[in-house]
Amino acid sequence: MDNLSFSSNGELIITPAPGSNNNDFDFFLGKWIIHNRKLKSRLNNSTEWETFDASGEMHKILNGMGNTDNFTVPGKSFEGMTLRLFNPGTRLWSIYWADNNKGVLDPPVVGSFEQKTGTFYAKDTWQGKDIVVKFKWDARNPDKPEWSQAFSANKGKT
Repeated sequence: MDNLSFSSNGELIITPAPGSNNNDFDFFLGKWIIHNRKLKSRLNNSTEWETFDASGEMHKILNGMGNTDNFTVPGKSFEGMTLRLFNPGTRLWSIYWADNNKGVLDPPVVGSFEQKTGTFYAKDTWQGKDIVVKFKWDARNPDKPEWSQAFSANKGKT
C-alpha cells in the first residue's frame, strides 16, 4: 500500500493532498447503476470473484461539508449506506459504511483526493486479525468513476 506510514505509537499518519476540498466527491452526485466485482473471500489468496449490479444515489449534506449515498442490490434484501464527512480544519475526508447486516458504522477510512484520485486508510480488524484497509476512488473519468478496496494483514507491506 503506497504512501502508508505510522507514528511511533502505531497510529496511521494521513496527510491531506494540497487541493483537498469539500467538493472532491461531486463527480458521484445523483443516481447510479453500479457494476461490482468482489472476491468471494478476503485475505486468503482467493481468486474467485463474484459480480453483481447495484443501484445508488448520492446527495450532499451539511451545506456541502459531507454527503451520503444508499446502495441496494436488486432482488436481494441488502441495503448499505455511506456517510462521508469533510473536516475543513484537517482537509481530510472520513468515510463511514453501514449496512443492514450489522447495523453499525464501520470505522472510517480517512484521506483525500489528489488529481481526481482519492486514497483513504483505516486500521481495523478482520476475523480477529489487525488489518489496514485502503479505499481508492479514481474519478479521472467522472462518467465512469472506479472504487476499490484492499486489505493488508502486515501493515501495508502486501
